[in-house]
Amino acid sequence: MASEYSSGSVRRGAPLIGVTTYLEQAVRGEWDERFGMVPETYLIAVEEGGGIPVMLPPQPFDDEVVERVLGAVDGLVVSGGADVDPARYGAERGPHTDAPRHDRDGWEIALVLAAIERDLPVLAICRGVQLLNVALGGTLVQHVPDVLPDGTHGGTSGGFTRSDVRISGGTLVREVLGAVGDRLSVHCHHHQVLDRVADGLVVAAHAADGLVEAVELPSRRFVVGVQWHPEQDEADRRLFAALARAAS
Repeated sequence: MASEYSSGSVRRGAPLIGVTTYLEQAVRGEWDERFGMVPETYLIAVEEGGGIPVMLPPQPFDDEVVERVLGAVDGLVVSGGADVDPARYGAERGPHTDAPRHDRDGWEIALVLAAIERDLPVLAICRGVQLLNVALGGTLVQHVPDVLPDGTHGGTSGGFTRSDVRISGGTLVREVLGAVGDRLSVHCHHHQVLDRVADGLVVAAHAADGLVEAVELPSRRFVVGVQWHPEQDEADRRLFAALARAAS
């Protein structure tokens, strides 16, 4: 990471962007323990979009902790990862759904709801858009192949597939990413998707097969969730740049 950032220009006045992270068991040299981590691509994308990334791992919290954290950053990226606990949206866990990550679900839902309350810019990615929808009262399809047997949104193990999405007119996502009806080729890797879209959210993009690929919250200046992985697209940092502009 240091090599990526040490060669860059000093970003005086750039907004601080909090990035939610995982807590995962990992082996590093002689050590086998839990690490707070997130793929470097998120951090690079925030930097290249004009922000300064700050990692926000799951942790014990109350309202004061959440307010202090959000008071220290100018924007929030909710990163991808394990499935949201179905109990959060009143469903039983299906056979293909990950074991619950209660610490991460609770922490990130609290951050997202408080960020919306204070009108802090939010970019929610993959699991992040699912968590945004659940936090606001929506539900999820737990396994896309159950409803779309020929769906190709899962990618390969450790890899991504390319999918075309159509952007809806009259949306912030359209303003950032392109004209009405434009097909945007994006990096996807997911087996869950939004089902009932939460009240207040507006669908901003669909996949060719009809699955929801982006939503936004028009009542706030910048709350955007995308099912794809824009941090993987080195040639396109428009969503991260838009987040940084909103956070400045």
